[in-house]
Amino acid sequence: HNKEEMESLILEIGVIIGIAAIISLLGRLIKQPPIIAYLLTGVIVGPLVLNLISSTEQLQSLASIGIALLLFIIGISLDFRILKHVGGTAIIGGISTVAIVSSAVFFIAQSLGFNIISALYIALAFSFSSAVVVVKILSDKKEIETLHGQIALGILIVESFIAALALMIIPVITSGGALVIGLQVAKFIALIAVVIIFGRYVLSGILSIAAKNQEVLFLVSIAWALVVGVTFDSLGLSAEIGALIAGMVIASSKYSLEIKSKVKGIRDFFVILFFVFFGSQLSGPISAELLKQAVIFSLFVLIGKPIVVMALTRSFGFKKRTNFMIGTSLTQVSEFSLIVILLGYSLGHIPITIFSLTILVTLITVSLSSYAIYFSMPIYKSVSRFLGLFDGKRREFGAINKHEKYDIVLLGYSRLGFNLLKAFTLAKKKYLIIDYNPLTIMSLSKKRINCVYGDVNDTEFLNSINLKSVKMIISTIHEYATNLNIMKLIDKKECTFIATSNQIHNTIELYKNGADYVIMPHYLGGDFMANMLVRDNFNKKTLQEEGKSHIRQLRERMSEAHSI
Repeated sequence: HNKEEMESLILEIGVIIGIAAIISLLGRLIKQPPIIAYLLTGVIVGPLVLNLISSTEQLQSLASIGIALLLFIIGISLDFRILKHVGGTAIIGGISTVAIVSSAVFFIAQSLGFNIISALYIALAFSFSSAVVVVKILSDKKEIETLHGQIALGILIVESFIAALALMIIPVITSGGALVIGLQVAKFIALIAVVIIFGRYVLSGILSIAAKNQEVLFLVSIAWALVVGVTFDSLGLSAEIGALIAGMVIASSKYSLEIKSKVKGIRDFFVILFFVFFGSQLSGPISAELLKQAVIFSLFVLIGKPIVVMALTRSFGFKKRTNFMIGTSLTQVSEFSLIVILLGYSLGHIPITIFSLTILVTLITVSLSSYAIYFSMPIYKSVSRFLGLFDGKRREFGAINKHEKYDIVLLGYSRLGFNLLKAFTLAKKKYLIIDYNPLTIMSLSKKRINCVYGDVNDTEFLNSINLKSVKMIISTIHEYATNLNIMKLIDKKECTFIATSNQIHNTIELYKNGADYVIMPHYLGGDFMANMLVRDNFNKKTLQEEGKSHIRQLRERMSEAHSI
């Protein structure tokens, strides 16, 4: 009997993975995140369409592992150190956003006829944004280190803690009073403190030893997530939230990226089952009333929530473009929404119909918000003139006199800028550095280097800088469209323009459009190496001397990076 059940489960998982793969490929063509494909797979294999799932309990058990691994990976993406730089905005903004959005959703739910308990669950569930979606898309767009990326991640960290507290408190609300809840919160805070201290002083050393072998590093990281999760569970707290905290502790480690890449494979398998399980809970019939409710809640999350976020971040003085980008990033409901609703259903607090509503809202908001984040710049350009109300008065990072005349403007400090800056200084050229990473600008400002925070894709920002008198512009940004746009704003006869590109066809097009020179890092690296080998007659000692010089430069670069 057990053998038959196991064979049935393996067959079902095979079918699920196959359907998920096909839908994911189709979703990729229309720029949809995998979450949508997994939820749709669940809907297809669930009772609403094919009704292929019979091993519901086993699938739910695997989904629980998926939740823990998902939250562990989310935790690795949410570095505590972000709060050091944007802490005030993130903490106040995160708490205020959850409070305002959940209050608004509660009243919407009440007006739609939901009882108080259901309205409270819906309000809590729809007040969180998806760290999985936001981190993935901002990483793809290389906007994680931008000002709006850092603030959005900071808000997500705060929301994650609120979600953790909610998941911990909800089960004890019906079984205990304020004292029980207070003890639970105190236990939660104390345990977090212990985990953070252990992680900083003990785990960091263990990871240093484990990092010498990739398999050992993988096992240690998984063991860390499971041990913390089991510890939380044994003390009456959520194992999933324990995994989240375990990930957040690792996020500040220098091995975080390596661990994330190692765990990703096993995580993806269980995460597919997690979202498929939720998708399979969408049971029919889907009535016109349910669709109407889903559309109303989705419209508020997609339009109302970003307005709330923009108003809050505007109160900190940020410019309308930054506020718009932060608000746009948070226009979807979270994986926490599904977990909150699952908890409420398992406790008997809410009916199964709330499941269906949450899945529909997740499908609508995640799919539409993905496009909103991917195409945030063109959307911003089209609505910018209507956003004056959200334009703060804060002085930009590293702000300088934009009307001053400069010999050279460097767009993007990045890896190339470090060496270029030395050349500007030696040549005694008057220069200005423009970068979209606020931490970079703050670091350069401390060294009294002329710099300003800004996005070179923002034509309004570029026009505010006196580019007409600049003799040379060097762009270290490899996006073809960005470099093309910059060239349209300068006098190519008077100003030398140096671009950067990683693609041969883009490089040729940039030359055709008037670029004086295009930096191609990989080709330049090959040319440099070939010339050096020929120059030194392939001499080993000379190469070793060059290597020592290289080490000195890398250490200098590392010390600068650590100071940011």
